[in-house]
Amino acid sequence: MKKLILLLLFIPLLSFGQEAFKNTLKFNPEINLIKAEASCGICMLNMEGKECELAVKIKDSKYYIVGTGIDDYGDAHSDIGFCNAVRKADIQGKVIDNEFHITYFKLTKL
Repeated sequence: MKKLILLLLFIPLLSFGQEAFKNTLKFNPEINLIKAEASCGICMLNMEGKECELAVKIKDSKYYIVGTGIDDYGDAHSDIGFCNAVRKADIQGKVIDNEFHITYFKLTKL
């Protein structure tokens, strides 16, 4: 009984130690917007990888994105999700070590 009470008291302490994810992607008016195609790198952009990850295609170059995830914009496996559709996006960021480090990401109309 004592163990159960201790366990019930300990669980709320663990939940307070977790930080909530905050999307820190913000538009910077001093940097040009890049028109890109966004989708799953493996499923739609024919890139090498081990799992579904968000990627962008800028002109003829393809990059995996660092700074936001594939499920941050809805279910990736829905009909219009990144694993089933290539979406248009306005982005800002820069390429570092063949990855696009994103600072702003906004899907445009279908």
